[in-house]
Amino acid sequence: MALKNKRIVSLLPSATEIVCAFGAADRLAGRSHECDYPPEIRGLPACTSAKLDASAPGSEIDRQVKDLARDALSIYRLDVELLSQLQPGLILTQAQCEVCAVSLAEVEAATAQWLGERPEILPLSPSRLVDIWEDIRRIAEALGLAEPGRELLRALKNRFVNIIEKTCVVKQRPSVACVEWIEPLMAAGNWVPELVDLAGGESVAGETGKHSPWMNWEALSKLDPEVIVVMPCGFDLKRTRAETAALARHPEWPRLRAVKKRRVFLTDGSQFFNRPGPRIVESLEILAEILHPDKFKFGHKGVAWERL
Repeated sequence: MALKNKRIVSLLPSATEIVCAFGAADRLAGRSHECDYPPEIRGLPACTSAKLDASAPGSEIDRQVKDLARDALSIYRLDVELLSQLQPGLILTQAQCEVCAVSLAEVEAATAQWLGERPEILPLSPSRLVDIWEDIRRIAEALGLAEPGRELLRALKNRFVNIIEKTCVVKQRPSVACVEWIEPLMAAGNWVPELVDLAGGESVAGETGKHSPWMNWEALSKLDPEVIVVMPCGFDLKRTRAETAALARHPEWPRLRAVKKRRVFLTDGSQFFNRPGPRIVESLEILAEILHPDKFKFGHKGVAWERL
């Protein structure tokens, strides 16, 4: 049932962006602590917080996450009292990765004891580009904004097509490894390999539609990709740049073909690649600029990505 006038709490940054892309930002009553775009939503009350120290080095964050998982604990706190006070008619959350955001089970448990009308809970769990398009459609339908949803999807897909028309005829498609975590190494999965292929590359690490896999240095050395794109989940460009020292410490690093040829690129994984919302188009543009600078110049260089 469409909720044309109900208040929304979004516990997922990509969902927040989708709602705002429909022009429905004024219906948002609350957000997660990680929802930071567009900037005008930052004044909304945050219904979640992290139990770990997100400012710690990547290796320490990984240790904290694994410690919490070992004790069967969530890495996030959900402010149940605030959520109840906001009285949303719709809660947008996720059912994909408990490291990425508050889980569906936590949200269901938080609302189970509410008196009166309970909110609709819409969980998102995209693993491919087609799932991202479907999530946009589902949110639009839930908000009673089916036509704005269709308009947004048309605009996003047209931008995709404009790129694909050029990359589909590219003969030189470099091998590409996208790194989603630095220490320990993790390759980017889900929709990222699709983006690489559409941008005119050949993804050699991670598999479309599957969770991002851990990867050891022996495997990366064996792949020896022509291009490495670093896109740590949750890190902006500045933070990614700081974390690359951990890569350089490994003896295998200088032997890699991409390193020798200076074809290692750092990106803002937090705002783009790891956020399955409207800016997935910018993610494709970034990759197209990186892989084929002679064909694409969208203006993202220096802002969303840089050469190492």
